[in-house]
Amino acid sequence: MAVLLSLLAAASYGLSDFVGGVASKRVTPWTIALVGQLAGAVPFLVVGLLDGGTFGRAVLGWTLLAGLGNGLGTAFLYRGLSAGRMGVVAPVSGVGAALLPIVVGLALGERPSLLVWLGIAVAVPAIWMVAREPRAADAVAPGSGLVDGILAGVGFGTLFAALAQIPEDAGLLPLALNQLVASVVVVAVATALGVAWVPRQGAALLGIVSGCLGAAATALFLAASRDGHLTVAAVITSLYPAFTVVLAATVLREHVHKAQAVGLGLCAVTVTLVALG
Repeated sequence: MAVLLSLLAAASYGLSDFVGGVASKRVTPWTIALVGQLAGAVPFLVVGLLDGGTFGRAVLGWTLLAGLGNGLGTAFLYRGLSAGRMGVVAPVSGVGAALLPIVVGLALGERPSLLVWLGIAVAVPAIWMVAREPRAADAVAPGSGLVDGILAGVGFGTLFAALAQIPEDAGLLPLALNQLVASVVVVAVATALGVAWVPRQGAALLGIVSGCLGAAATALFLAASRDGHLTVAAVITSLYPAFTVVLAATVLREHVHKAQAVGLGLCAVTVTLVALG
């Protein structure tokens, strides 16, 4: 069940990033990021207030850390998506999103089986191969979004690791707070960089779609991490770039070169190994 939930989270994150990336080419990515975070907070806030839940200062701390990672990850991912190819930015962010929770999970005492370790070993190069460009220069060229992808990966890795520390009896209010904190971070970063973030165009409404998809993915990941190991949930969920690349290829007709195709195949191998483990 943890693998299935994580895979659904990956699909939802991938679709969210695709919608957000397309919208970020029409309006500033900071606007899309802000609208998405606020829209994603609404369902969590409504359900959380109805269902209740209790949490103390420790959970609050993890929630704030998750919101910080969420905000930084979302902001730099969307900035990168608007400046470079989707097939580069999203996969690179997936590497960081996978590695950091693995380290945290091991530090907390998780000991995956041999097959899961093999799946993890395959996942990292799989995501990287999906991210590679035909020529090495393309991967580091100005505007490729590589740096933004790395920063986004660190942010999302922090989000995953912190969310996994929130117990089930805390309810959904921590997830709502996570989204709200992320929106504040997006505004703060945008203001510091001197870029526009106030929604003024109709295309900004696409952020609602992207945000709700991202919120659903977050909830799925949280459920997966509670049902199984953080290492497993994080690795499978971090395969979300594969969904973004497939969508970019089918909808936007972006070229999928041989290395990316092999990477997509390795992503499937990762899921199989982790599921069997």
